[in-house]
Amino acid sequence: MLSLHQLTCFLSVYEHGSLTRAAEELGYAQPSVSEQIRALEKTLGVQLFRRVGRGVVPTTVADTLRPHAERTLRAAEDTRRAAQAVKAFETGTIRFGMFGTARLYAGAALVADVLERYPGVRVELVGQNSSEVAEELRRGRLEAAMLALHSVESEGMQVTPVARDELVYVSADPARLESPVTAKRLSEASLVMPETTWRATDSIRIMLRQLLHEAGRNPASRIEVEDVEIAVELVGMGLADTVIPRGAAEQLLPRLAPQAGFVSLRPRLFDMFAIVHRRGATLSPAAQLMIQLATTRIQAIATPL
Repeated sequence: MLSLHQLTCFLSVYEHGSLTRAAEELGYAQPSVSEQIRALEKTLGVQLFRRVGRGVVPTTVADTLRPHAERTLRAAEDTRRAAQAVKAFETGTIRFGMFGTARLYAGAALVADVLERYPGVRVELVGQNSSEVAEELRRGRLEAAMLALHSVESEGMQVTPVARDELVYVSADPARLESPVTAKRLSEASLVMPETTWRATDSIRIMLRQLLHEAGRNPASRIEVEDVEIAVELVGMGLADTVIPRGAAEQLLPRLAPQAGFVSLRPRLFDMFAIVHRRGATLSPAAQLMIQLATTRIQAIATPL
């Protein structure tokens, strides 16, 4: 039976033109190399080398066999590397960047999806805000991430939009939800806004500032907090209103502010979510897996693109 070991010995003898030098290169005894060549010749039913002085000369059959042997050994090495990569993948660490409120769309469920497929991996979901995660991508500390599109500088990055979610006005006062909220009404509202640390780069605030500036209004907030959950709780207490993505509102209101509701803005605004990684990067199997699973999860809640 033809073996990879036989092909390895054959190529070494072919290259060196000597059984002795081939044995030295491979770290075998010369009789062992000679035996492998004889076994290969017997399997193929052909003569591969002729003895000339102290060396050997390949036959025409050997010349024909050489490229096939090289391809076979390369394929075997590729197979070994692929198996090692899968083994490392299954027992290694998967890191993936996510925008802050991603926990409301795909947090625990996304981790569960990964562990269902690869129980031995260690999972890290990184990020409190899209601008922070984008910086980690630029520094090469993350391979890929799902981010709010308005917070991403596309220079040097491959940006693939995958979903969008409408921004909605949330209030516990039914009278404020009778019609879409205009820029004028928004500027006059008593608002609690999350993401206070990233207020300058937060995608929702960027869109709201643009909406208000185009209407000649100035953005203002009465209360600043970090977490969207706290903002929703304060809305539920009747202390302020807020603007958050519809998906977040649908997830949080039943639990934290069951008496509150939401309505669209006028004009309607949408937060766009995108897969982001360095342009031209060859993504690892781990990054490709996370992109697939995160996209599936967020598209189940937000509107797919």
